[in-house]
Amino acid sequence: MKEAIQEDDEGLLEGSVAEIIQRAKRKRQAQRKGNTRLGMMRHLFLILDCSECMNNQDLKPTRQLCTIKILEGFIDEFFDQNPISQFGIITTRNKRAEKISELAGNPQKHIKVVQQLTQTPCSGEPSLQNALELALRSLKMLPSHASREVLVLMGSLTTCDPGDITVTIQSLKSHGVRCSVIGLAAEVHVCNLLARETGGTFGVILDDVHYRDQVYQHVDPPPAATCLDSSLIKMGFPHQSIEQGKEAPLTLCIHVDAQDDESSKLNSGKHSCPQCCSKYCELPVECRACGLTLVSAPHLARSYHHLFPVENYKEMDIKDTVEKTELCFACQKKFGEYDKHIYICPTCDKVFCLDCDLFVHDTLHTCPGCATSQQTFQTMGKNNLPTL
Repeated sequence: MKEAIQEDDEGLLEGSVAEIIQRAKRKRQAQRKGNTRLGMMRHLFLILDCSECMNNQDLKPTRQLCTIKILEGFIDEFFDQNPISQFGIITTRNKRAEKISELAGNPQKHIKVVQQLTQTPCSGEPSLQNALELALRSLKMLPSHASREVLVLMGSLTTCDPGDITVTIQSLKSHGVRCSVIGLAAEVHVCNLLARETGGTFGVILDDVHYRDQVYQHVDPPPAATCLDSSLIKMGFPHQSIEQGKEAPLTLCIHVDAQDDESSKLNSGKHSCPQCCSKYCELPVECRACGLTLVSAPHLARSYHHLFPVENYKEMDIKDTVEKTELCFACQKKFGEYDKHIYICPTCDKVFCLDCDLFVHDTLHTCPGCATSQQTFQTMGKNNLPTL
């Protein structure tokens, strides 16, 4: 379905673009349902176009710098909502592909790598096939219960490939890799084909605000692939064996990286693997000695709430519900002349504005009205409340 962009009375497009974004968010919320099997242990490779076209200034200051700024926030949000997932980055330019960040669960490491791209010149043409093949070599080695995903940020209208890219697409499909593409310029047939064949999504941005919204759509875990196996995963909860009244000794993490100055420093308060007693400075992580997945209870809780989304609020015209339109229950903001609709929780009957509706469903994952009412708190069960 194509969206119609119309100018306002002042000849601006911001209002029309904002309306398209809000309508798309509401549509995604309406499609969310409980009891849906999701890929919780996500392994996502980001393929970033670093070709000459990323120097264009249709996004300010340039496509490259705008993309880097968006990715910094996206990586933080991705790991906040998917704490037991893995993330990696691949760049493509000069007809080649390079893995600049391996699959790992450290958001600060990935953000640092992304920030360093500001010093990397954009040149040549991208090679989508080489980048996909590089991602596939890592993803196909993952266990059968892992969710395999690729997100492509494509600024170029062409790709220079060494072979038949349709063969690569079929290989990705056979290995259950879900590929999504965000175009920065226009729709490209091969990108649309890639997303369609692998069960991903394809979109073209309108401006920087719409660009951010398109990228942040991939924060929530997608439905699990049909080839994803169900299996029990052994996990460990690390402990700190420090006697009371004594300072923690300085130790070195087992995952020390020779290229990372921070990880090579001595630190105190390490997490000890309950199976082999190897020490780590951060969680979650897979133990390099025994292979046990190490997590904390809050990590599992934040992954759990995606399985039980808050029930969608009922959208109602503000003119038809005069008696309920004084204040938003969450932010206590008065509804003004620009508020065309209000949103009512079907359980507690509280009224919310659009911003709070989106915040509750995208970030909070708990209805404030239901959580603060003794009656609904007891009857709503555990579905809408994250377990800590």
